[in-house]
Amino acid sequence: MKRFVSVAAAAGLLGASLVTGGAATAAPGAPSKASPKPATAGYQPPPITWGACESPRLQAAGAECGMLTVPLDYARPSGTKIQIALSRIKHTSPDSEYQGIALTNPGGPGGSGLGMSRLGGWLPDGAGESYDWIGFDPRGVGASVPSLSCDGDYFGYDRPNYIPTTRALEQTWLDKAAGYAAKCDAAGGELLEHVKTTDTVADMESIRKALGEKQINYYGFSYGTYLGQVYSTLHPDRVRRMVWDGVVDPRGVWYDANLEQDKAFDRNINIYFEWIAKHDNVYHLGTTGDQVRATWYATRQKLDAAPALGLIGPDEWTDAFLSAGYYVYGWEDVATAYAAAINDDNWEPIKELYDGANGSGPGSDNSYAMYLGTQCTDVKWPKNWQKWRVDNWRVHKSAPFETWANAWFNAPCLTWGAKAGTPVKIKGKKVPPVLLVAETHDAATPFAGALEVRKRYPNSVLIEGVGGTTHSGSLSGVECTDSIIADYFATGALPARQKGKGADVKCPPVPQPDPQPTTALTAPSGSGSTAATPAPSTSPAGKAKGKSATAHANNELRKELRAAQGH
Repeated sequence: MKRFVSVAAAAGLLGASLVTGGAATAAPGAPSKASPKPATAGYQPPPITWGACESPRLQAAGAECGMLTVPLDYARPSGTKIQIALSRIKHTSPDSEYQGIALTNPGGPGGSGLGMSRLGGWLPDGAGESYDWIGFDPRGVGASVPSLSCDGDYFGYDRPNYIPTTRALEQTWLDKAAGYAAKCDAAGGELLEHVKTTDTVADMESIRKALGEKQINYYGFSYGTYLGQVYSTLHPDRVRRMVWDGVVDPRGVWYDANLEQDKAFDRNINIYFEWIAKHDNVYHLGTTGDQVRATWYATRQKLDAAPALGLIGPDEWTDAFLSAGYYVYGWEDVATAYAAAINDDNWEPIKELYDGANGSGPGSDNSYAMYLGTQCTDVKWPKNWQKWRVDNWRVHKSAPFETWANAWFNAPCLTWGAKAGTPVKIKGKKVPPVLLVAETHDAATPFAGALEVRKRYPNSVLIEGVGGTTHSGSLSGVECTDSIIADYFATGALPARQKGKGADVKCPPVPQPDPQPTTALTAPSGSGSTAATPAPSTSPAGKAKGKSATAHANNELRKELRAAQGH
């Protein structure tokens, strides 16, 4: 999945030695030439010692934190150990109503999930109160030990143009990507051989064992849905209830999935440009989507010759708008930043959008490093650059918004040092009912993937947010969707599965925002418009407003997910 880099919750540089000893107090693949099923049966984790959390948000939510000791390599359970950072918010219902543990994952791969134990409090009608909610940073991520960082300055300003119009520019990016892979190889060492999806699935099993539970409940977003697919395939008897929102297509992991994303993001950014045009009285960027789009691409070309502020080139411009292809949350922030740049030559809001999704310095690339660590080794990527070149130019021809940005984001997989594994064949016939959630025009995980997973899980039920463009948008106050999720967690009940290959329930999508002109700005010369427009936003994309009618903590949920997913 294409992601921005986000600052990890508590990342650190990976040293030469790995942690050993007991618990602290605080695309699937297995190794090549081996069965894809992890060897977890022979390992019994030690008890977790729970204590205070460092995070003020977790403290305020009444969470407790601890470290789980697991093998680096489950095939050698007595060998080197690493530690998985966990948080837990215990059930508040009477013990007689307790329904077990509920693990969470926000996506990525590489997203920090430590704060996601708060998810239970975001379910409507108290539906999460009878569970112990477990958040965790997957191995290599955030507060888990060790935590991988390769080059904290990799996403600096005014990088080479994503679009390789010359062989020299293409080679510059190939060298840049190979250099990052080499730094990760040096920094990660033995860890890089053991950060596949199957390794995290094995850690989930260790969490279950350490907590003395027979089964798990689970709520996964984005890549977290694939993590759920692999877990349920390998451990169907350990599944109780699962919600997968933003469903990954197991057929495409991971090279083909990124090419499909490129097409979907291009569609979504054009939908977004149409929305800006619809609100020309607010943004003054054109009355048609074609006008707004033409200005955007012309600006990208100008920035290649003369970066704004000496910092914002065509790549930073592209990345600043990527969140608009993912979610309707923050559309206003991105549009006001766009308007400020074009109408007032004020580039600070665009810079803030870019800065909000990208850290700088040691540890800031932890999320990106672990994204690559998992995706590059879950499954073999094409090692022939000519195939990448042909495929990406072909897709770029009709989808120029994100194609080459996505290609270079994943290009370190060309020379990644760790060996790739063998994909787990996803099967769900033996799995209890799973609830799937997807919007029709989700770009990060296109809707075809949800239909494919529905087919593979004959007991599943799929909710479609009809016509929506938001990725992983459940618990956003859409009553039709959220009430089904709440009922499922409360009672296990799901709507009836319908005949055919489509969705089982059709719900409204997360609604597009309706901006209102509130603060006067000077309209562009010759526009003829006298309508007031909002002042340029100072909020980065990761802090965009998420509007919700009924989800009482929806803003916090959206921020948590977008930070973990890197947007």
